Amino acid sequence: MTNLLRVLPDFDLKPYSHILPSLEKALVSTGDLLTLEPVDVAKRAHVPPGEVKKLLDDLVQRLRTSFAPSADTSHEGESPLKKSTLDGRKLISTLDVHIDATLNGGIPAGYLTEVVGESAVGKTQFLLTLLLAVQLPPPLGLGKSALYISTEAPLPTSRLAQILEAHPRLSTLGPKDKPSLARVHSTHIHDLEAQDHILRYQVPVIVARHDVGIVILDSVAANYRPEFGKSESGASKNAAVSFGERSTQLIQLGALLRSLAQKNDLAVVVANQVADRFQSNPSHSRHSTQISQQSRQDSPLPPSRGYTGHPKSITESAQPSDCVPLISTSDPLSFDHQQAFTTGWGDEASPFTLSNGSANLKTPSLGLTWTNQLATRIALLKEPIYEDKMYAPGEERSVKGWRRRVKVVFSAWGKEGQTEFEVIRAGVKSCQIGRDDSL
Repeated sequence: MTNLLRVLPDFDLKPYSHILPSLEKALVSTGDLLTLEPVDVAKRAHVPPGEVKKLLDDLVQRLRTSFAPSADTSHEGESPLKKSTLDGRKLISTLDVHIDATLNGGIPAGYLTEVVGESAVGKTQFLLTLLLAVQLPPPLGLGKSALYISTEAPLPTSRLAQILEAHPRLSTLGPKDKPSLARVHSTHIHDLEAQDHILRYQVPVIVARHDVGIVILDSVAANYRPEFGKSESGASKNAAVSFGERSTQLIQLGALLRSLAQKNDLAVVVANQVADRFQSNPSHSRHSTQISQQSRQDSPLPPSRGYTGHPKSITESAQPSDCVPLISTSDPLSFDHQQAFTTGWGDEASPFTLSNGSANLKTPSLGLTWTNQLATRIALLKEPIYEDKMYAPGEERSVKGWRRRVKVVFSAWGKEGQTEFEVIRAGVKSCQIGRDDSL
């Protein structure tokens, strides 16, 4: 239980001082206590099961209190943060009505939100709009400043100024109401040690001093690749040790960012990268196709067909023969099967296939440990639009453009959904077919 105070620094250990030494000697962690049966933990540490049950109940209650938004309730059993999220008083708009509708109003304060996608899909463009929108008064923003923390390229101020001047909702505002680049604070982080120090000690000071309403970390995965890629000697580190160290740091980072969002009633948004995901067992493809067809019948949003000409609406129905199997394995208890419902890729038929016919699936970086830290995952997807012409056998198809979608993979505050968008001079803009795209 040596890591208990890392999870809950103010947890009262006095009532359990008689069993803690035995739990520590048996190497019982907080995760073991939460996932194992109290009887099994008691046998392992040679302590009374009743005392372990009391410790577990107290720990669960404290975790619920810690992760709940810190505010008074206006109605019995209803959090005012949830209520204000629904009526728009605590939301940061994307400045596009259709994207806001997909996100159930926008990005809420008090939660940890992730925006994940491939390179050049528009993640940074999406985040830059939030840096300006948070400065607007409610219901579009919070009337506060913003903090941008970069782990890769520095803040693109020229692009930020371009969005400010070109966006129709921002360019028409008066000097007093218009967002300012001076209210966008930024810093650059080079490694994990600096990241932990800045987030733990410097960011709370900046938030209080400059009345920050949104903290953006772009991107969350960049500093983990060099840190856990190789050891000091240059040889590969032990995989189990490296994975354990990284998982511990990710849990601590998630707890730190959630605490920052809840205590200061601000939005914390992180960008994340993706890696390729391959089908682990092609022999299950026929059974997976059957699962795909059943999933499409049960889904309220039918998947779209392949794109060879003009873009079509995402709600257009598709034939099974046009689609790639949704799930790469038929075993519902396997990770390959379940990750389709948390990653954003693989839970619907995709028109984008590789040369071998398999789906071009992606998986967000940092794995399941990081996924469990999030309240919401927003995936930005892109698929190629090929030139509509005859191709010779083996000839590579020519890409004439890209179709982009913003998709809510899972959310604690909103609904699941998706909408098409494009990146323009004014930032991001929805481009739903047959709908009014006016702001």
